[in-house]
Amino acid sequence: MLNRLWPVQATSFRDSLRNLKAVQKTSRGAPFYSLVINRPLGRFFAAGAHQLGLTPNHVTLISAAFTFSGIVLLAALKPGVLTALLVTGALVLGYALDASDGQLARLRGGGSLSGEWLDHSIDSVKIATLHLAVLITAYRNFDVPLWWMFVPLAFTAAYVVHFFGMLLTDLLTRVRVAQTGTPAATTAPSRVMSVLKLPTDYGFLCLSFLLLAVPTAFAVIYTAFAVAMVGYTALVLPRWYGRLKRID
Repeated sequence: MLNRLWPVQATSFRDSLRNLKAVQKTSRGAPFYSLVINRPLGRFFAAGAHQLGLTPNHVTLISAAFTFSGIVLLAALKPGVLTALLVTGALVLGYALDASDGQLARLRGGGSLSGEWLDHSIDSVKIATLHLAVLITAYRNFDVPLWWMFVPLAFTAAYVVHFFGMLLTDLLTRVRVAQTGTPAATTAPSRVMSVLKLPTDYGFLCLSFLLLAVPTAFAVIYTAFAVAMVGYTALVLPRWYGRLKRID
């Protein structure tokens, strides 16, 4: 269990919100959607969960329920306006709640290793299954050439590699910092970089499912997201490797 930040005893929803603003993570490297929409929305959910006496793991599981409901609906229903609204709503709520569990943990005084493991494990299942659901619905319902089926497969591969590389780089950096006691070099937060990473922003990917009402339009924008993710992953892997080489 992490050290308690303060003995917080919030007595109202407003108290919880005020205390949450003081324990936000750094914005360095955070995607634009997360900074502008998801974290503020997650803060409201975290404050509400705190008032209800929920734990971070409760919020993580509720987030998973929304996210995987959206993924199942995506694979099972025919594309249309209702499907677009249901899938997008479930994914957006699941993502907002995913930003709430960590905030709630900090509000309660600190998180746990088991809670972090649960959160990241659920994220890995989400990453591995979301684009496979796109593949299923595209095969069943889209009027696209057969080669297009490789697009969600490539998206899945790039997303998994990116997620694993990000977690492993962060873990190895923290291990080396703990061994040496030397803080890792950091850069100032950049809103420009957050904007440039828009095509790889999971929040905007969630919003793109509104285009399921027009499958051809969705296929076009989804392909653009896939190309951006593959390209970004190819660029960032050498950068992460270089960061660890400098630490070495």
